[in-house]
Amino acid sequence: MNRMGIGLQMYTLRDNTAADFEGTLREVAAMGYEGVEFAGYGDIEAERMRDLLQELNLKAIGSHISLKSLEDNLEGEISYLKTIGAKYAICPWMPVEAREAEAWKANIDKFMAIGKRLNEEGIVFAYHNHEFEFQVELDGEMVFDALYARIAPQYLQVEMDIGWVQYAGIDPLQYIAKYAGRLPLLHLKDFLKGDSDSAIDTVELGRGDLQLLPIIDAASKASVEWLIVEQDRCANPPLESVAESIAWLKENYLK
Repeated sequence: MNRMGIGLQMYTLRDNTAADFEGTLREVAAMGYEGVEFAGYGDIEAERMRDLLQELNLKAIGSHISLKSLEDNLEGEISYLKTIGAKYAICPWMPVEAREAEAWKANIDKFMAIGKRLNEEGIVFAYHNHEFEFQVELDGEMVFDALYARIAPQYLQVEMDIGWVQYAGIDPLQYIAKYAGRLPLLHLKDFLKGDSDSAIDTVELGRGDLQLLPIIDAASKASVEWLIVEQDRCANPPLESVAESIAWLKENYLK
């Protein structure tokens, strides 16, 4: 099995980082996470963040960057990523008004331009899905697939959130295999479904409905580089949740 890195999407710990960003990073490193994916930097200067990550032996995987910031502050985002040694810039979300088919045509053009500029700087552009990319069609094709069909791989890679893929009614194993070789980052997330379609939430790894071990095996075969833990909402204190998730990975994957 291809050995994938174990990372954490720091959005999971947004309340903790708002109170103490550096202290939270120290706790993440102590748990055994090998890398972090940012969703904001807590007003920490790039040079300080670089030094802190080096001290903690944490790899900067990349960062979730809003489309607005990618459009309005792309050069600043590039500079920060290069300073901390991050390889990936990821668009994590699209506002509601940008999710209709006609809007996606413009989004694809924007993504192409952003991806080309990032590629010039040696940074890989990726897109992180939710469920809505599977619920809208563009010229008879699901938006998720249309996005990658219309943009060359060197300008856009896949960050697949496997929890949202399953939530959208798509077979996770099929989609991992479909995007093998273009899927460097996989958000490993567990969902627990309740008595109704709306009763669903993210839970610690191993507590939900996803078949995580086959997903991890498929990810390895698809040449995924990083498994990235993310829990959108935590019923328990978030630091406890991410500690439980990496404990599950140590027992089931890293053993």
